Amino acid sequence: MDRRRVSTGTEWEPRVGYSRAVRVGDRILVSGTTATDAEGNPVAPGDPEVQTRRALETVVEAIEEAGGRREDVVRTRMYVTDADDWEIVGDVHGEFFGDVRPAASMVEVSGLIGPEYVVEIEAEAVVPEEG
Repeated sequence: MDRRRVSTGTEWEPRVGYSRAVRVGDRILVSGTTATDAEGNPVAPGDPEVQTRRALETVVEAIEEAGGRREDVVRTRMYVTDADDWEIVGDVHGEFFGDVRPAASMVEVSGLIGPEYVVEIEAEAVVPEEG
């Protein structure tokens, strides 16, 4: 089975040994994604609304690069550093996916990769097999 990796080009992917996303057959799996700019710097430190939107944009960009679409997303996992932000994060997720309505989890964690990050999101998509 073919395995295709998607990279965002940050220094962390080869250093830590992961890919932004991996496509195997009809599945695309997207790694935990925080809100970063093109250079890998934090976007909107401490702002759950902006960070959720940016993380979801990056997730979908990776899915598209692997041959999928937003509508192919079947599962998301959202990690937040403050459960009180659930409505803000949930509202952005709901706006972003609309009628797609993937299965979703939201979990409060004690911290993410840096204190400026308050949201991290993983996703899975199912797409038609290539070839």
